[in-house]
Amino acid sequence: MHKIGAWMLSLRGPLIAIAIGLLAGSIAILVAGGSIAETYTEMWKGAFGSFYFFTSTLSRATPLILVAMGAAVAFRSGFFNLGAEGQMAFGGLSAALIGLHVPGPGWFVCIVAMLGGIVAGGLWSAMAGYFDVRFRVNLLITTMLLNYIASLFAGYLVTYPFKDKTGAGAMAQTQMLEHAVWLPKLFKGMTVHAGFIIAIAAVVILYVYLARSVKGYEARMLGGNPLFAVYGGVRRTSLMLTTMFASGGLAGLAGAAEVLGSQYRYIDGSFASADYAWTGIMAALLANGNPIGSAVGAFFLAALQTGGMGVELNTDVPLEIGSVIQAVLILFITVKFSWRFMRRKKRSDRRWISCLIWPCSTRRFAS
Repeated sequence: MHKIGAWMLSLRGPLIAIAIGLLAGSIAILVAGGSIAETYTEMWKGAFGSFYFFTSTLSRATPLILVAMGAAVAFRSGFFNLGAEGQMAFGGLSAALIGLHVPGPGWFVCIVAMLGGIVAGGLWSAMAGYFDVRFRVNLLITTMLLNYIASLFAGYLVTYPFKDKTGAGAMAQTQMLEHAVWLPKLFKGMTVHAGFIIAIAAVVILYVYLARSVKGYEARMLGGNPLFAVYGGVRRTSLMLTTMFASGGLAGLAGAAEVLGSQYRYIDGSFASADYAWTGIMAALLANGNPIGSAVGAFFLAALQTGGMGVELNTDVPLEIGSVIQAVLILFITVKFSWRFMRRKKRSDRRWISCLIWPCSTRRFAS
């Protein structure tokens, strides 16, 4: 029962946020002149109305879950990785180039391509961690700015040296991967692929790592109380570099899975336009970095996006209703973190006051 209670507690934050978002969406629907029941019914049908729509939602959730896991492992350790977009770009591009140029049987090339995506995203993220350790550059700033470098450099590579020049289109993209290299589909004729199984495995592994392993305990300790963790012998530098590599590696795996399972090539700007990175980060923030809660949040956001298409097609309510709900979720996250910051600041002020009063009281007692 204790385990079930802990599991349900991890879902409390995302479920409250989802309820608030749906309530705000209801208000927006009324303002737009639509019917709340009809709009949410069409949204449900667009996300889960048939097996095809359900698998489309699972396909959409796959990169979101992987990005959310990458963000969660960093957040739980006390580090902020906002560079998932650039890490996805390098992971996807590396997977595409490996899939095109590495010889061997298809299954082997596919595995090597995914590993290449993990390494590319992990090294790009670990570089931000190195800047923090070596030059004390804030991770928030570094990871965010590295997004632009990675995305623009990947765009240059597929615009000039690795551009597909065989087709008539002028798009900046690599050549199409051979069919043998593709991730297999879970169901014939559906869009969901084996990357979804990999994403679920990542959720389980990360949950066990944080909850059951010694290193996971050290990571949670460092994220909860950094000074106490360092005093207790946790090596912040090595843990930071390892955590940032794992965080970026999961984002790189998301990019590789999207290339190998859905796009079958790297297309410049495709990840940014789909907003995989920031949506996955939002899911992790909703659940305070809990792996199970982050996966639930990612699945809900994926359903919100796929269901919104059905709303626009079958009602007078615009597609942007999903964006309204996401905006409210962002506000919920902001309020939550602001409230925690204010509480910690008050506790810190009380400790300082205690430190100032305590020597006076001891001197009085000694006299």
